[in-house]
Amino acid sequence: MTDDGWRRIWQTAAGIFGAAAVAIGAYGAHGLGGHAQDLTGKASEFGLLHALALLALSRGAAPLCRSLKLAGTFFLLGTLLFCGALTALALTSWPVALVTPFGGTSFILGWLCLAGGGMTQRKTVL
Repeated sequence: MTDDGWRRIWQTAAGIFGAAAVAIGAYGAHGLGGHAQDLTGKASEFGLLHALALLALSRGAAPLCRSLKLAGTFFLLGTLLFCGALTALALTSWPVALVTPFGGTSFILGWLCLAGGGMTQRKTVL
């Protein structure tokens, strides 16, 4: 896939994840209570943070190195697994709690790949 293809995917995901995070946070704050409200708040917080990280990656001017492509992929995966699992856990009785650590691990790997990209990239990305 071309660098432009990666950037389009990341920008699209950033917009969708950002909108979903705001909606989940608002619903949790106004429609839920207790532990479910805490879960949706955490999902919203992490979703917005990683939507911004994806947006930043999508706006980079330099060619993408492998580490940055991996960072974006891990941010996408982490948002789907971590935020999705927390939201599903808050709203349903689905046994999805076991998925959450894989999402968190994906976030950590994404940030480490971003750091690796910073060390190997020839031009400033952001």
